Amino acid sequence: MKTVLITGCSSGFGLEIARYFLDRDWHVVATMRTPREDVLPRSDRLRVIALDVTDPASIRRAVADAGPIDVLVNNAGIGMLNALEGTPMDVARDVFETNTLGTIAVTQAFVPQMRERKDGVIVNVTSTVTLRPLHLLSVYTASKAAVNAFSDSLALELEQFNIRVRVVLPGRAPDTRFGENAQPRMAAGFPEPYAELAKNVFASWQGNHPITRSVQVAEAVWLAANDAGSPSHIPAGDDAVALAATD
Repeated sequence: MKTVLITGCSSGFGLEIARYFLDRDWHVVATMRTPREDVLPRSDRLRVIALDVTDPASIRRAVADAGPIDVLVNNAGIGMLNALEGTPMDVARDVFETNTLGTIAVTQAFVPQMRERKDGVIVNVTSTVTLRPLHLLSVYTASKAAVNAFSDSLALELEQFNIRVRVVLPGRAPDTRFGENAQPRMAAGFPEPYAELAKNVFASWQGNHPITRSVQVAEAVWLAANDAGSPSHIPAGDDAVALAATD
């Protein structure tokens, strides 16, 4: 029976991915900054462990606690929506520290065991914002686009060790806590010259548009983990699939 380790499982995509793999009889290591046992069903195939992807000591402990894994899913991330002028550099660094460097650091920590075993899959969850420029998302998009490029290059160097690297690209998912989690980094609001633009952006999200559901992301991750012939980049969600088809 295979084991998957998933980062960022306290809510949203990570939580749904953990449920999806549990329901299909995998061993699941669900990681969270602050572990909570109540968000997932009890199972002898589930372990919930602490992991802060920005903390090297936390990563080392997670590697030791998790033991051998077959699939690594880098899902942990933080959101950010603002004009560049409204983005303090410490906030920009926080976004990259989690979304980009956190993914790189966790991957680096787990690659040795996969290389030695000559088997494994790494799935990096990014975003369809990397497929089309969008207003007020320059910093967030850059953090995710960097992971796409990292993944594509990493896939080439790990191919010799029979390690697959895949990218899953979700679309907009209003049923997750993504917007809520982004609020602390948007507390100062939008700079006045961009206020009208921000208003128009929010208005454009209203109405009956295709969206991404968390289960669709879980399905895409499942495909990446189990199908050696899966594409290197897998869109997840109705809006994501439609956007990728026009890219």
